[in-house]
Amino acid sequence: MFETHEEMDGMLLETIINLGLVAHVDAGKTTTTEQLLYLCGETRAPGSVDGGTAQTDWLPVERARGISVRAASAVLRHGGFRINLIDTPGHTDFAGEVERALSVLDGAVLLLSAAEGVQGHTLTLWRALEQLGIPTILFVNKIDRDGCDLGAVIAQVRKELTDRLFFYNEAEGMGTRACKTKPLPLANEDTLLALAGQDEVLEDRYLAEQPIPPQMLRDAARRLTAERRIFPVVLGASAVGAGMEDLLDAVTELLPSVPNSPDGPLSGVVYQVEHDPAMGKVAHVRLYSGAIQSRDSVPLYVPGQETPASEKVTQVRQFQGQKYRDTGVVMGGDIAALYGLSSARTGMVIGEPHPGRAPGIAVPLFTVQVLPASEADLTRLVAAMGELSDEEPLLDFLWQKEERELHIKIMGPIQLEVLSTLLLERYDLTVSFSPPSVIYKETPTHSGEGFTAYTMPKPCWAVIRLAIDPLPRGAGYRFESIIGDNQIAYRYQNHIETTVPRALAQGLYGWEVTDCKVTLIGGEHHHVHTHPLDFFLATPMAVMDGLEHCGTTLLEPMLTVRLSAAEEVLGRVIGDITGMRGTFDSPVITGDRFTMEARIPAATSMEYPAAFAALTSGKGTYAAQFAGYQECPLELGKTAKRRGVDPRDRAKWILYNRNALQ
Repeated sequence: MFETHEEMDGMLLETIINLGLVAHVDAGKTTTTEQLLYLCGETRAPGSVDGGTAQTDWLPVERARGISVRAASAVLRHGGFRINLIDTPGHTDFAGEVERALSVLDGAVLLLSAAEGVQGHTLTLWRALEQLGIPTILFVNKIDRDGCDLGAVIAQVRKELTDRLFFYNEAEGMGTRACKTKPLPLANEDTLLALAGQDEVLEDRYLAEQPIPPQMLRDAARRLTAERRIFPVVLGASAVGAGMEDLLDAVTELLPSVPNSPDGPLSGVVYQVEHDPAMGKVAHVRLYSGAIQSRDSVPLYVPGQETPASEKVTQVRQFQGQKYRDTGVVMGGDIAALYGLSSARTGMVIGEPHPGRAPGIAVPLFTVQVLPASEADLTRLVAAMGELSDEEPLLDFLWQKEERELHIKIMGPIQLEVLSTLLLERYDLTVSFSPPSVIYKETPTHSGEGFTAYTMPKPCWAVIRLAIDPLPRGAGYRFESIIGDNQIAYRYQNHIETTVPRALAQGLYGWEVTDCKVTLIGGEHHHVHTHPLDFFLATPMAVMDGLEHCGTTLLEPMLTVRLSAAEEVLGRVIGDITGMRGTFDSPVITGDRFTMEARIPAATSMEYPAAFAALTSGKGTYAAQFAGYQECPLELGKTAKRRGVDPRDRAKWILYNRNALQ
């Protein structure tokens, strides 16, 4: 496509590091981003979260609340590298933004507070980084804080995250605003031991007391970091600018980079969608190979669909927080914002698919009904929620036309406050929400078969026999066919495979059916009578027949909670956990405080964070994370109202799908 690999439309090819900053809320990600931008000459002065001048927190709702709700991009240059920095939200209500950002990174910086240490969401993020194999630097921030305890934090990291650490720098004056840092040479004894413990060549040289060339050490540190066999630790305090240059040096020296090149087939992914008041939809993309220029037509694939939508790119931009510059082109290895792709949705593939990565840290546990202030606003609200669902697919926006009800899934209450603000600011819509309801699920109680023969009224012919089997908890859904083309043509088998997940969206109790395997074991089509849509219509009837024979068990979402407070309230906390149908590990007493982990149902603990804060006079810590689903007695759970026509009402279902229902 291009004449030269040296330059493309005046855009010099660079070596890029796509870097994410991730952390538990209030660990200082945005402040760190501001200091890095300032240090690299991108801003005249560091922005302030509290002052509402941060480059990457530019939405009005972010500046009003002082928290990040969207992942935001910035570009900086250091040591001959271009760093595409993605500052992610720290609050668990916006974990979807973090999840999508993680999927496009080359490396990450995980921030920890030198005062609070490893917190609940820190553990979730660490597991996601581990699952995706993302090379990670640990940045221990806030060493200027009074009461910071570096030794305790590192001990906690070694116990709960990893003990494969080496210190990139050291600090003095910790606990004061005069704190300073200086880099440590790789050849220092502790670093040598840490690196040699993960590399046989270095170990042999070290034990033989042979000299180790500096370049060999640098290469080993970079390779071991890239392979996640060792994790550099950088100390700093972004509030006073301490350790910032060390952090930049560690990023460019130790994390992997990618060439910025137009070579290869077009391959990319849409990892974020936003709305521009003047330009419409903005698709933020990571391009893995190939190149896209303004006015290019690009193929957009929804995962699982074969036919792409082809749309023309009108502009290509690179963002610096709210500001941007028109680049006219994006090449492999880079991230950019594309305009003109009206059908773009988060998760869409551009060109050839790239091996997908989904850490699964964002699991909405609650559902609410969205209520307009006036019935006259309902049509506008449906359109607005459709747009917002393009930006945040986890909302799983559902418009029940017959009941004229609009439902969404959410992570937590702060997300509702942000949604309410966005609807008012962007669409001039005032809304309220029903009280949150926990999202239950179902799973087959035992194995069984489902059968349907849709052969009347003619013309139609679709016979399906399915086996449904329960799977271990957390296994999800699987489909398999063990019949050949002679029984059911493969194109019709594809129709069945496509429809089964939709049919499982509502089980016997109205909730999604999960942790099951559905196997196509028999059936037939008719060369004359089978209509192309017959197997789409028949599959839900076979699935529901199978679930009737299997029975289903209700599942409820569980949380793992870490609590810490004064020992004097321990008895009351244990009583509360027991009352919520929870279980707990033995408390650990340190001084006059206890720390304990518990596993409690989300349904019984929705109000407990506020109650715990009141019990401890705000001096306790409470960190919860999703811990999967487990069986729940039906009398302690909740059933859901069925949406739409039930396939078990055979006559009504057939008439409805043949548009003959009056």
